Parts: sequence; structure tokens; C-alpha cells
Amino acid sequence: MDQGSPQIEPLLKQRPKKRFKILLYALIIILILSIVVTAGISGYIGWQLTHPPTRPLETTPAKMQLAYEDIEFKSRGDELKMKGWYIPPKEEDKQMTVIIAHGYKQNRVQADVPALEIADKLVDSGYGVVMFDFRNSGESEGKVTSVGQFEKNDLLGAIDWVKAQSNGQIALLGFSMGATTSILAAAEEPEVGGVLVDSPFSKLRTYLEDNLSVWSDLPKYPFTPFIMAIIPPLTGLSVDEVDALAAVDNVYPRPILFIHGEEDTKIPFSESEKMWKKHPDAFDFWKAPKGDHMKVYQYQKELYLDKMFTFLDNLSSEH
Repeated sequence: MDQGSPQIEPLLKQRPKKRFKILLYALIIILILSIVVTAGISGYIGWQLTHPPTRPLETTPAKMQLAYEDIEFKSRGDELKMKGWYIPPKEEDKQMTVIIAHGYKQNRVQADVPALEIADKLVDSGYGVVMFDFRNSGESEGKVTSVGQFEKNDLLGAIDWVKAQSNGQIALLGFSMGATTSILAAAEEPEVGGVLVDSPFSKLRTYLEDNLSVWSDLPKYPFTPFIMAIIPPLTGLSVDEVDALAAVDNVYPRPILFIHGEEDTKIPFSESEKMWKKHPDAFDFWKAPKGDHMKVYQYQKELYLDKMFTFLDNLSSEH
């Protein structure tokens, strides 16, 4: 017995080491599987966010007794066909066309505002209106939603269509994604006289880093960093190209009216405030006390319309 003890003792000492190695290997395997699963979920959600299903049109201006024509044009710089409506002004013609740019996962109707009701008010006051679908929305072509990067070209295509029809002034009215896109387009198109933006974000990268969980319905960590890393190589998109905070410098000194609800839970009003503060001498900011995301109009219609028409009438009188 005494002779065997020297052989048993080393074996007993080795067992804890083996258990530690097994535990370490198990932890490594669990970590690798966790990364793979997280990456898989992030890739799937990222793909869904950039390829949302199109929302069909459920109404037309005719249901509001508005005369209109169907229009079609190409996104500036590529061959994608955009479809929309042109609604001519009633009686008085102020020689200005307002192009309405809708939000993410919406279409030209933007029923949750509702944009057609605002269009009715505009044409009744002498303004022509263009409403159209961004790529991968409504009746327009395209399979990817880039949240501003390529939608900017779609809006520039709408501006080209208006310029080809008349020599009148052009103003943009955008909601959420369409609001940020309107700033990006105006920065590149000097023919845009002014921009009204309802609930925009300032920089896509920083906005998503803080708020992507609102749209993904996943915890911020670890999913947001994974989605942000996977989306560009997976889709070919670049979130850094969507930078309205920088673009406002190229819109200035043309006016921008920022409209944002203090109760917005999807895009904080501070996103508008950042851009307004860069050029408060030319920009105006209405921080409305009531209304969640793009809901200010529903809560304060008269004041909303008053601010909108004051902005447009001032724009018209300056030219």
C-alpha cells in the first residue's frame, strides 16, 4: 500500500486540472455558440429592417375630392422608377410645389399623420403637391430601404420631375426618415427654397447606436453593436452617409422649420434641436408639448397648419 501511494498522489493532483480544462473548453464552446446565435439573430433582424414589406396604397386623392394625376420618374442617378401623384393647386396658384417625403415603412399616403389631409390643405391654399413612394415602398421599384442613403436620390428625382414641369418654387415637407432625407436632398439641390421637417434624426449612426432597439425589439446589448457591424457588409449600405447634422450647413442660409414633439419616444426631440442650434438665425424650431412620433399634427392641427403656412408664405414672398 505504501509502495503505491507515490503513484496515486500525482493522479489525484491531475484531476482538478482536468476538471478545469473541461470547464474552460465548455465555457469557450458556450461563448462561441452565443456569438454565433447573436450574430445570426442580428443578421436576420438587420436584413428585415432593411427589407421591410411594402405597404399597399389604400386610398387616393380622389376619395378627398381632389383632382390628381399619376406620375412616374426615375431616381436621380439610377434606373429605379418612382411612382406618385401630382395634385394641382385649387384656383389660386402660388407657383410653388411642395414635395412630401414619407417615413420608414410607410408610403406616399403616410396615413398615420395623415399626409393626404395636409395635402388637401396645401392645394386649397394655392400650392401644388407631389406625393410619391420611396424605393421599396408603395408602388415604386426597389428592394432595399436604406433609411436615407439612397432615398435621397429618389427625392432628387422628384425634384427633377417638378423642375421639368414648371419654373415655380420648390419646398420639401418630410416626415421622420423622409424629414432627414429632405435635408440631405436640399443640401445637394439649390432649387429647393426651404424645408419643413417633422420628427427627423440628425445622424443615422449615432441615432441607431442609441435607439436601434426601438425598431429591432431586441435588447441594446449585445444586439445593437452586432446589427450595426453586420448591416453594411450584408446589404452594401453605409450609415455614415446619412448625416443631416452636417448637411444642414449646405442648406443654410435657406430656411428649415423643425417640428418635433416633446413626447416622441422613437426619435427624441433633441435630434431636431441639434440641427436647429447650428443656424438659429435661419432655422426655426417648434418643440411641441403634445404628440408622440409624427403625432403633433393630430394634437395641434390649427397651430401646425399656421406654422406651416407662415413658413411657406414667407418663402413665397421672398422670391
